[in-house]
Amino acid sequence: MLLLGGHLKRAPPQKILCGFCAMMGKLQSKLRHSTYKYSRPDAIREERIQTTAFPEYSPAHVDTVSVVAALNSDLCVSGGKDKTVVAYNWKTGNVVKRFKGHEREITKIACIHTSNQFFSASRDRMVLMWDLHGSSQPRQQFSGHAMVVTGVAVSPDSSQLCTGSRDNTVLLWDVGTGQCMERASVSRNLVTHLCWVPREPYVLQTSEDKTIRLWDSRGLQVAHIFPTKQHIQTYCAVSEDGHRCISCSSGFGGEGCEATLWDLRQTRNRICEYKGHFQTVASCVFLPRTLALMPVIATSSHDCKVKIWNQDTGACLFTLSLDGSGPLTSLAVGDTISLLCASFSRGIHLLRVDRSRGLELREVAAF
Repeated sequence: MLLLGGHLKRAPPQKILCGFCAMMGKLQSKLRHSTYKYSRPDAIREERIQTTAFPEYSPAHVDTVSVVAALNSDLCVSGGKDKTVVAYNWKTGNVVKRFKGHEREITKIACIHTSNQFFSASRDRMVLMWDLHGSSQPRQQFSGHAMVVTGVAVSPDSSQLCTGSRDNTVLLWDVGTGQCMERASVSRNLVTHLCWVPREPYVLQTSEDKTIRLWDSRGLQVAHIFPTKQHIQTYCAVSEDGHRCISCSSGFGGEGCEATLWDLRQTRNRICEYKGHFQTVASCVFLPRTLALMPVIATSSHDCKVKIWNQDTGACLFTLSLDGSGPLTSLAVGDTISLLCASFSRGIHLLRVDRSRGLELREVAAF
């Protein structure tokens, strides 16, 4: 109703309706439906649909987010199809800094431990080094690949950088000078990911030729090849103690679509497999030991699901479906209870582990 000349006048019905619709539109933008599954102590699997309300911060990117990595316990660094690298405070929902220098989509991010420096790789065949508190220009540039750069790993002492590409080559760089020190080429070795083994001179690498290679950075020679899998190996991660690693497989309809745990010590055998996704598993991480009584890992997939697994038995402990997100592209540990998950359609999801009713995973923010 409107007050005109001291008299009440009823607002036209269409104005009331429009105002109501606008209010509901704003409200709906804050509501998200998520499906989750968990295993009860009696081994019965339950599925529930939950509507949750959580803050949706300013988007980090205007297009698909290809990769996200944790810089520290407050900040993450991400890259995507918009060609930008973004440092974001995921606890406050604020963009800290945007970095522009690549000409094509960002494919990988690697952060220097306990530092404000990080590297970005791109389809423009370049790797750039950035400083969060430095100039808006790259601190260092690494140019040497003939095709898209699909793997970046920095040594534990931050002095060396290893990069891999679809051009079948792996390169070793001096971070300080930007000079290429070693080059190795293996036929059909289309690199999909690289990670450095903590406290060791070894670099783990996955490939489209379905193999996982362990490189010795001293001379850049292949030190070991793990048994060939049935599907493309899309990603790899190494445990904090350097004793174990995980690799992920491509697939569709439940064929492939698994993660595999390997021993990185003398035997280098396959230890366990984690099966339950229905499309390509794009990322995997070891979760902090403080999260559960048993060691656990997490995987994210193109099937829009994030799963938590018992590392030793292969049992799926919890499944979170991020409805409407599209393929999940990257997963990173934010802090001792938080995960960051990049997606094709809905930016970056902030997930939190809840132990009040067992081991559950909930979406608490998006940006």
